[in-house]
Amino acid sequence: MMLVIPDVLSHADLADIRSKLETASWQDGRETAGYAAIQQKSNEQLRATDPLAIQLGERILGALSCNPRFISFALPRKIFSPMFNRYQGGGEYGLHVDNSIRIDAVSGERIRTDISTTVFLNEPADYEGGELVVSDTYGVKQVKLPAGHAVVYPGSSLHRVTPVTRGRRLASFFWTESMVRDDARRSMLFELDNAIQALAHRAENGQEVGQLTGVYHNLMRQWADS
Repeated sequence: MMLVIPDVLSHADLADIRSKLETASWQDGRETAGYAAIQQKSNEQLRATDPLAIQLGERILGALSCNPRFISFALPRKIFSPMFNRYQGGGEYGLHVDNSIRIDAVSGERIRTDISTTVFLNEPADYEGGELVVSDTYGVKQVKLPAGHAVVYPGSSLHRVTPVTRGRRLASFFWTESMVRDDARRSMLFELDNAIQALAHRAENGQEVGQLTGVYHNLMRQWADS
């Protein structure tokens, strides 16, 4: 299942982030590619341990930690420190699957990449190409979102970034280890949570809301790794 979360970052946050990234020390993105993906990758990244990447990443995680849709969808157990990339001059990332386990260079933790997140940092009109194309059991979807919007999707998905033929594409990306590792189960819990929230707006649904909330938490007890 894929989820688009609008307006994760404010216009002021985005302007400040883009200003700081203009003077950042960008490195060859192939430094963090796995052996199978390295031939597919042509972009630039900030080093994970760059103080600027850590500072900006904390700002993004601070915004998402307050976002109920992200929490409901991802059910996060651990979150990888956000990274930052830049595509320009025909840069692209061919079809690949992210490594299943990654070591967070900032925290040193080993994290299972159940869920991938991309936060777009500049507007689609700023560049041509640069679509995130995700292919999984739900079909093929092409994503190019307004600045500040995020897309969240299963880490097991085949995906690619199409060549950027004009301008620059700026984004942050990271992975989440979910308490519920199975995507189908996470999707059911997310839909159930949405239904409960919708019903809760009417006082006459109180009994049903209580029953469904019990079902939700009992499923979490069966499926979640705390």
